[in-house]
Amino acid sequence: MRSGFGCLIGRPNTGKTTLTNALVGAKIGIISDRPQTTRHAIRGIVHRPDAQLVLVDTPGLHKPRTVLGQRLNDVVRTTLAGVDIVVWCVPANEKIGPGDRFIARELRQLRGCSLIVAVTKTDLAKPDQVAQQLLAASAEIDAEHYVPLSARTGAGVDTLLDLLMESLPAGPALYPDGTLTDEPEKVLVAELIREAALSGLDQELPHSVAVTVEEMTPRDNSDLVDIQAVLYVERASQKPILLGRGGERIKSIGTRARVQIEALLGNRIYLDLHVKVLGDWQDDPKKLQRLGF
Repeated sequence: MRSGFGCLIGRPNTGKTTLTNALVGAKIGIISDRPQTTRHAIRGIVHRPDAQLVLVDTPGLHKPRTVLGQRLNDVVRTTLAGVDIVVWCVPANEKIGPGDRFIARELRQLRGCSLIVAVTKTDLAKPDQVAQQLLAASAEIDAEHYVPLSARTGAGVDTLLDLLMESLPAGPALYPDGTLTDEPEKVLVAELIREAALSGLDQELPHSVAVTVEEMTPRDNSDLVDIQAVLYVERASQKPILLGRGGERIKSIGTRARVQIEALLGNRIYLDLHVKVLGDWQDDPKKLQRLGF
């Protein structure tokens, strides 16, 4: 039996969460085309008869501009210190830049773990672009394997998973068979609401949105689960953007989130959403702690 931890690392918006979901075979992390969508180290568990991989999807490593950004980077570095395998995600359709080189420098300092480079989003690049990116990545860092793949189409995903499983150290299973994630349901529900809120928002507002689930209670004598959640923004001017004219946007957010949450919980839900202002929460340590960061 083999078991251990693997970590996906990369700058923001390189396809880490989409790849994590593809490897696990279930949606455990939210997806958006906005950078810094992932704000926690989300663990997904992959099971095989002779191996178990605990895969950690991390926030994008970046040059921080806020206290939140610094804490997200801390999450990445803490995760890197405790894994057996690191997968560096580099998108095939974008040239390697300063952000990628910053990560490569961090990875060169790692000791005691295997390194795999995944050239992601190959469905968005031509074959010669993919080949060039593989060469460019190999020039930046010496890895054990270089794998071109597309999490969206599935091409190359099984190859990466096989390599990850083969790289695990000997050890017993870390989680019961069938467990897909160890994230609390409240956290997953809050993330699904945030994913619904990110859809269609402008470039700046997504960074300012945080979600907490205040209550999640089964209703007596019913299969309904009552969920009350709060969407926080940083400025009063942002609140009407989330609410929309006549409350249309917040209703739309609730509708999109409800489908995903009911699939997650296996129950019908009543979702009660509220929007509140929590001034400059990204730069206030006490407010960040209140929001779970």
